[in-house]
Amino acid sequence: MDRDTIPPPAAPSSGPAGAGTPGGRTRTPWLTARPIERLCYATGAALVLSGLAHLLVFAVDGGPWDGPVSWRKPVTFGLSFGLTLIAVAWVTSYLRVGARSRAVLLLVFAADCVVEVAGITLQAWRRVPSHLNMETPFDTAVSMTLAVGGGVLVVVLSAFAAAAFRHRPDGPPGMAPALRSGFALLMIGLVSGAVMIARGVVLSRTGHPEAAYHSTAPLKPLHGVSLHAVLVLPVLARSLARTAWSDATRRRIVYAAAGAYTAAVLAAGVWAALTW
Repeated sequence: MDRDTIPPPAAPSSGPAGAGTPGGRTRTPWLTARPIERLCYATGAALVLSGLAHLLVFAVDGGPWDGPVSWRKPVTFGLSFGLTLIAVAWVTSYLRVGARSRAVLLLVFAADCVVEVAGITLQAWRRVPSHLNMETPFDTAVSMTLAVGGGVLVVVLSAFAAAAFRHRPDGPPGMAPALRSGFALLMIGLVSGAVMIARGVVLSRTGHPEAAYHSTAPLKPLHGVSLHAVLVLPVLARSLARTAWSDATRRRIVYAAAGAYTAAVLAAGVWAALTW
């Protein structure tokens, strides 16, 4: 064969294995996903739909948006858990972790997300608080199940965070700092959530249930903002990979975005400290 007819080598993939197709096109995550990832995507989508459905319930039924008993909780928790499950299933495909270990962790995480949203939704329909509710044996069981589920979330996500820092993640330029920053900020969200639960349980068990519900308010912005960095920053890095900018420019943008997101989390932390 003449040397001039030898085709050039294929360009390296900028994402998980199988993400590209001939001709430079990018296949959708669903088409390239493993079975466990498809399960997580489908489950996450169902949780998001549950949150949106309860937004319609709120629009019809009304009632307060704030407070321990409201339709806000199945709405926000359905959307948040659904998006987080989808995000974690996607971003962990860039981590250097064993396929079997990752599949087990994702399966546990997906099951826990379902349990959390189901418990919160059940209590909303029963018109009773879902968290910090020790009024009856059944309510106590639901509340403690949600608390234990929160602990499971911390363990699973901490394992993924450790993997992100143990070995440099794969992916396009900027994905590694995006993932590491996202998981680091996610840890802040998990810690703030654990503090809310612990403080609320102590107040509830010492005869101050009303104070228990109000005690979590200062930490909610910090908890909510920091949780979703693991979705926002990697999406930015993946979107930048579709541009014609240089690798150095993409990395600088990711670092700037991570800095801005960190500043927002710090601002929420200062507000929590001042209003605690």
